[in-house]
Amino acid sequence: MCISKLDDCELVTQYIAGQEPALETLIYRHKQRVYSFIYSKILDKEIAEDIFQDTFIKVINTLKKGTYSESGKFLPWVLRIAHNLCIDYFRKNKRLPTFKNTDDFDIFSVISDPDINIENQLIKEQIDQDVFKLLATLPKDQREVIEMRFYKKMSFKEISELLDISINTALGRMRYALINLRKIIATNEIILTIE
Repeated sequence: MCISKLDDCELVTQYIAGQEPALETLIYRHKQRVYSFIYSKILDKEIAEDIFQDTFIKVINTLKKGTYSESGKFLPWVLRIAHNLCIDYFRKNKRLPTFKNTDDFDIFSVISDPDINIENQLIKEQIDQDVFKLLATLPKDQREVIEMRFYKKMSFKEISELLDISINTALGRMRYALINLRKIIATNEIILTIE
């Protein structure tokens, strides 16, 4: 059978088995889609080409290490790598200010920014995902208050009534949630950036 007629999964299997032409076919098949995706985020031809090359270097390294496990989902996996490399580019090269882990730190100011520009949309999406993962580590009572306050825009009075707790208890849960988030961020050296 002609190698170009094989599906992505079969080509990946052949490449892992040592058949280099299989990778060339995969790159040729998806290069326009991957490059267009990168260029639509970066809007700079040379940088988009660099990120395109870095994307496939990561693909090759992952395949050679034998850690690829996205069977049947090759293109979405490659686009996710490209997406992450675009975010890395913006974080490194735009020199975006980082939030420090201080008492003034407001992790949720990132989520509520209505004026975020297109260039930083990728970063905001990644930060939203990072914050969501952080929230999942909190105790349920603290997570509930955070979600109601920042995602549902509820007042502490509304939160206390809905949860049948005092306003002071709601405020206390919020305080402990923020303290816990700061500890997790500091311990794991998480950097949240926004322009």
